[in-house]
Formats: sequence, structure tokens, C-alpha cells
Amino acid sequence: MQLSSSHALLPLGWDSHWEAEFTPYARQGLLPGRVVRVDRGQCDVLTADGVVRADTAFVTPNDPMRVLCTGDWAAVDPDGGSPRYVRAYLPRRTAFVRSTSSKRSDGQILAANVDHAVVAVSLAVELDLGRVERFLALAWESGAQPVVVLAKADLVPDPATLAHLVQDVETTAPGVPVLTVSALHGDGLDVLRALIGTGTAVLLGQSGAGKSTLANALVGADVMDVQAARDVDGKGRHTTTTRNLLPLPGGGVLIDTPGLRGVGLYDAESGVGQVFSEIEELAARCRFHDCSHATEPGCAVAAAVDSGELPVRRLESYRKLVRENQWIVAKTDARLRAEIRRDWKRKGAEGRAAMRAKRGPWT
Repeated sequence: MQLSSSHALLPLGWDSHWEAEFTPYARQGLLPGRVVRVDRGQCDVLTADGVVRADTAFVTPNDPMRVLCTGDWAAVDPDGGSPRYVRAYLPRRTAFVRSTSSKRSDGQILAANVDHAVVAVSLAVELDLGRVERFLALAWESGAQPVVVLAKADLVPDPATLAHLVQDVETTAPGVPVLTVSALHGDGLDVLRALIGTGTAVLLGQSGAGKSTLANALVGADVMDVQAARDVDGKGRHTTTTRNLLPLPGGGVLIDTPGLRGVGLYDAESGVGQVFSEIEELAARCRFHDCSHATEPGCAVAAAVDSGELPVRRLESYRKLVRENQWIVAKTDARLRAEIRRDWKRKGAEGRAAMRAKRGPWT
């Protein structure tokens, strides 16, 4: 299908794929648009005619994974209705999902139809490599290409120190571009703009990571409020409270998200495997296919730790994320719950047997 080069939605990511998906709704006289922001019961949709305030009553199912989200392509009522409704949204190409803080193991969609997931990490505080790995697992699982941005690079004036920090993150993020950026001085912004191209990028990170400042620098205007991080611990104050879609001057869009203090995995097995690809490759060479990489003979992972090839911190972080992801999935998978219980019982019995052997028959 051919697209008109003058189509007003092209800078927002509209293409022949979306045009084809929208064909049934076009026949109904509905208008295409991209969701800029979602509030309770309403949303802002950017159409060829401008921003439309629309009601979401027709797209609010009980399933939280199917609710309308910033970045969705929506079918909106034409002008004349009051209120105007979003009647449907197009199937998502990608979705960035985390688990909610509730005990129901629900997923929460943070952004949809994203090409790049930009993980902002502040250099104003000590690097938390485990948190970077957690963000990257969700990013890979979403289907987007992750990018790590070490923000506030101007606070690390020593080039050798900065290079060491970059190396630490590159080791933590195999296959992921790692950039240093100073939004204050403009350093590194051109490289970031070129990398995220004309697609859709979502900006992720903790409060105080400098996301709003970075968003303003990329957009070229003060579109997001900025507050200074606390001097005591460098933590932010949740300057951004909603997810917003911001058109970029050179084309493409940026979705800014609120600071995330809790980043729970949600069915992210493949994402975890991608982040720890070197461990997955080592595990394939273990003698036993169900090796726990602890005390089993012929464990390639344990051998890599002993030789110094694999840092202990990486293995511990891998185990933690694998356990967490299994726990989340097991909440809705009875078979997996039973397997985990059997595994716990087996390991418990092995541990008790080992203790008895250590104590000897006289105890």
C-alpha cells in the first residue's frame, strides 16, 4: 500500500503497516491517531487535525494488559460528536510491560509500539548494575532495542573514571549501546538522536535519573517540568507523573515515563536470557541440563566463576531475576508452581542428606 508523503501522521511513526491495519476503521469513518497521554476515563490523541480529547469507555476492559496506553494507534470518532470516543486501537507491535506492585501478579503496560527503550542511569549516584540489568530484561522482552544512557556525565570530569564506568555498564549490557550524555552541556545528544532515529523511543529510569531534563534537551524546548534531585541521596521527586508522547524536531517521537522505584519483571524469561547471554551460553555446556550452577560436577558456569571469567555478582543477579520471574509466572501457572515445589523439596532433601553425612552416623 502506498502512503502519501504529506500524511500528517508520518512523523509520528505512521506507515503502510498501520494504514493497512486501519482500513476497516477507515471504512467506518473513524480517524487514525496516536495516543499522547491517558488519564482516568479520557485520553489525548494526536490526529491529522490536531489533538483530540476522547473518552475511553469503549477500550477499558477488565484485563489491564488490554487497556489503552501511550503510544497506541487509535481509531477515534470524527469531529461533531460530544463526547468523542476511542472506538478501538490497533494491535501492538511491541509493549513495555512490568508487574504491578499488587499481589495479583498483574502486568502494567508502560508504553506501546516502541522501537528503542532508552534506560537513563544517573552518574550523580553510585551505579546500581543490578537495576540496570532489571530494566534491560524488560526492554529486551518488550521487543524494543535497549539503549543505556549514562546521564549527567558532566558530574564525572575525570575521563579515566568515566571510561571505567562505561566499561562496567557495557559488561552488564551485552549487545546494548552505552552512551554518555550531558543534557546540561549538550554532550552526546547528537549521537543519541542519530541512534534512536525517526522511530519511537521510550525513556525509562528511576526518579532523579535526569529523564525530564534529557527529554527537554531532545525536544529542544522545556516541555517537561524539572526538579533538582535530593542532595542527600540523589533521588528524584517524581517530576513526571504521567506518560507523555513528545514529537521530536527531526522526526520520531519520545515517550517520557514517570520515575520507576519498583521495576518488577513480568513473564520476562527471554529478556533475562538476553541480558545474561554469556551465562546462558555457558549453561548449555554444563554436564546436566537442569544444572543449578551450584555444586554439580561438570558445571561450566561454576568453572567460569572459579576462573574469574564470570563475575560472581553477575551470577547472583541472574539467579535472582530467574527466581523472581518464575515466581511471577507461577502465580498463574499451576504446572510451574508444582514443578517449583518439587524442586524445593528435592533441594531440601539433598541439603538434609548432606548435613547428615557431614555429621556422621554417631549424631
